Order: sequence, then C-alpha cells, then structure tokens
Amino acid sequence: MSNSANDDLDDIDLAILDLLQADGRISNVDLASQINLSPPATHARLKRLQARGYIRRFTALLDQEKVGFDITCYVNISLRMHGMDELEHFRASVIKMKRVLECYQTTGEFDYLLKIVVRNRRDLQQFVQKSLSRLPGVARIHTSLVLDEIKCSTELPLNNF
Repeated sequence: MSNSANDDLDDIDLAILDLLQADGRISNVDLASQINLSPPATHARLKRLQARGYIRRFTALLDQEKVGFDITCYVNISLRMHGMDELEHFRASVIKMKRVLECYQTTGEFDYLLKIVVRNRRDLQQFVQKSLSRLPGVARIHTSLVLDEIKCSTELPLNNF
C-alpha cells in the first residue's frame, strides 16, 4: 500500500498507527502480536514514529457530560481587521481559553471556527460575553449549539475506508 501523503510509512507503520488510534494503551507485546513483529522491533518502530512526529501524544478521552460539560458549541468568528498583529493576538488569546477545544482559521463568511464546551446556558452566555466578545478586533460571533452527537471520532482513516 502506498501512502501518497507520506511515502516513508509502510504497511506495518500504518498498522501500528491504526491500532494505536483504536487503543492508545495497547501493550507493546499485544501490538507486536497483532502486526506479526517482535516486541523489540515494534518498540523501535513506535519510537521512530514518535520521533518523526506521526504520534503527537498519548491522551485519555473523557466523557464530557460525566465531567460536567453538557453543551458543545461551534462558534464562528469574524474579525474587523486582518493584519498580522490582529490575527496573532486573536490566536494567542484563543489558545489560552480552556473551553476552546479546537480552533480553525477558515475560508468563507467567517474567519475562525471554534469548538467549545460549556457546563450550561449561563456558562455559554458568560463565556461569549466576557471572553469572546471582548477580544480586540472581533466583529461578529455566530454560535451553534450541538443538539445530538451523531459521530465523534479521533481516528484518521489510514486505510482509506
């Protein structure tokens, strides 16, 4: 299998990455067994994948509702000005906001798309009024509340299915 995005990944590397996406806590012995490689060779490949940046970090995915964040929102933001200083200030500010899980610069009607979590409607109101709307240069904010999560995955489609 050729990976057009990066030809230095072979089928074994892709299998390791795919298995780790499904279970980041899989033991090296179990991982080696599933890819038919020795544990030392598997460990060496894993370290190489980490060193080359294919694996950014290992983490635990929490159940957001069980830890008290009942609302997910997508927030579109337009800036008044698009100079480098304004963009950098906006980005630096957003990076510091713990409720912002993801932030993307986008094309189209809005400049940025943020995925945020809040505990309730009051928390959302305060976050928008006291944090987002007070950022210098923000011209427009459009918030959409998630009613139902249909699919949420962190696994990239490495095998193209």
